[in-house]
Amino acid sequence: MAPVSSRALRLTSPATLLTYAAMLAAASIMLGPLVVMLVTSLKPDTLQIVQDLGGVGAFIPGPVSLENYRRVLADQQMPFLRFLVNTLVVVVSIVGLGVIVNSMAAYCLARRRFRGRDLLLAIIIALIIVPVESLAVPLLMMVNQLGWMDSYHVQIVPFIAHPFSIFLFYQYFAKLPKDLDEAAAMDGASAWRIYWSIIMPLSAPVIATVAILQGLEFWSAYLWPLMVTRGVEFRPLSVGVAQFFGQEPRQWGEVMAFANMASLPVIIAYLAFQRWFIQSVVGSAVKG
Repeated sequence: MAPVSSRALRLTSPATLLTYAAMLAAASIMLGPLVVMLVTSLKPDTLQIVQDLGGVGAFIPGPVSLENYRRVLADQQMPFLRFLVNTLVVVVSIVGLGVIVNSMAAYCLARRRFRGRDLLLAIIIALIIVPVESLAVPLLMMVNQLGWMDSYHVQIVPFIAHPFSIFLFYQYFAKLPKDLDEAAAMDGASAWRIYWSIIMPLSAPVIATVAILQGLEFWSAYLWPLMVTRGVEFRPLSVGVAQFFGQEPRQWGEVMAFANMASLPVIIAYLAFQRWFIQSVVGSAVKG
């Protein structure tokens, strides 16, 4: 009889099996709603959907049909594609401009020395814990005076500067060797050149982390878009999902199809950037 390796013994030990069982249970709890949402969106019969939602049938696909998706895409009152374009414009603009603005601010805080630097950093850290909802009303009055209501820029401009993103960039930049700056400065490189040609190319992990976190935050933002948009022309998916859900009579298959299509871009973006996201977390970019 062949001897059992120590690795095999560890994998079959009670503690290891219990750990795997706990991980499987946690994964099932998190993935369960997604499975129900996908399965429900593929069922064409509304009555069958309602009957299945109370039991195991919610996880079992019946006759598969894309009719719910066709109806969602054909709905002129709640145009999914228009909501999707609006969301992409807002999120891509916030993330793209935010990476530049927030990284520049963090570069000054982490690599330059000037009077009031520590106070400014403390204020930025303090702003992280201030909820956006507490600023919504005065910000709404301000943008209304500027005539920005019902537009793209009212959803973009107030959120380009992001305290938590500045802090993440600051933490990462502070760990990079300052010898890089000194060597580049000796070669005649300006501060902008050092930032753009040396610091940013080395910062792919934290850029991916900031892009994912900001993208998720503003992809699902609801309160502010609801307050500043009046019609479907500029409204994002988050508000569109709520409006679609509120329609009567409620068609659960179409609601789930709408929610699936709204979630798909976020999942794709995360899968595309997950390697850099994990690398940034492991590299202690988010440690205090």
